[in-house]
Amino acid sequence: MSKAAPFRYSVPVQPSDIDFMGHVNNASYLNWVQNAVIDHWRSLAPADAVARHLWVALKHEITYRRPTYLGDDVIATVLLEKVEGARAFYNTIIRRGEDVLAEVRSSWCCIDAKTFRPARLARDVVERFFPTAAAD
Repeated sequence: MSKAAPFRYSVPVQPSDIDFMGHVNNASYLNWVQNAVIDHWRSLAPADAVARHLWVALKHEITYRRPTYLGDDVIATVLLEKVEGARAFYNTIIRRGEDVLAEVRSSWCCIDAKTFRPARLARDVVERFFPTAAAD
């Protein structure tokens, strides 16, 4: 399988993200990653696949590099590494300009929206995320 194109997601830093120390609370990064990954899915998957499938996080591994503050322009760059069965593996880099604020490795499970059971994606849906895979 070939490489997926990076997906950029603009992160709105909200006053509710700020903790007692004056910077973004660590828990907010999880919300940002979830929103970025789901936005990535919705931007590339066909509408019928979006309607039939949901994603749940299985694991997040976050390395915090620098604090984030209210008013910062933050971008999360999402990169889908691979899809195996019903699982997807992502790397997300959260930046303020050139500064890396956090690096997140995460795994997700695709589930059927009606049964809530794990669901494999059709090959043509997966290929939308790896555009040159069809040419290989």
